[in-house]
Amino acid sequence: MPELPGNTAISPATLKRLKNELMGLMMANIKGITAFPESDNMLSWIGSIEGAAETVYSGLKYKIKIKFSNDFPITAPTIVFTTPIYHPNVDKQGNICLDILKEEWSAVYNVQTILLSLQSLLGEPNPASPLNVDAAKLWENQEAYKTALLEHYNQNSD
Repeated sequence: MPELPGNTAISPATLKRLKNELMGLMMANIKGITAFPESDNMLSWIGSIEGAAETVYSGLKYKIKIKFSNDFPITAPTIVFTTPIYHPNVDKQGNICLDILKEEWSAVYNVQTILLSLQSLLGEPNPASPLNVDAAKLWENQEAYKTALLEHYNQNSD
């Protein structure tokens, strides 16, 4: 098995799948989403997600960290927002409540699908399953929500 930094071995099947995932993302070149390995560790990626047009997140960009286990794609990756985000389905530590990353995970999902789902989640949250109750309560009033969102973003952006 190839060795990773920290002497972690990665299975050949996982390595092949992640290399294919990276190539697929590079070839697709989809506006508003990026992801690539962090240094030379194929199990740890960094990425970004931009809010989709015509949503309250339009024009805002968030960084994420993706951690793959050695049994990916059998097990879903762990994804957290590293840029603080004000969102009904994301807590203050950046943890995400999204069914395809939890109980609805399937090995057929790829990184591109996950990133597009996260981008979609930004503009279409599920306030009924909140990790941030304050954001969930405010979601119905889009004008007030946008004000709170921009305040939070401007305080926390790089």
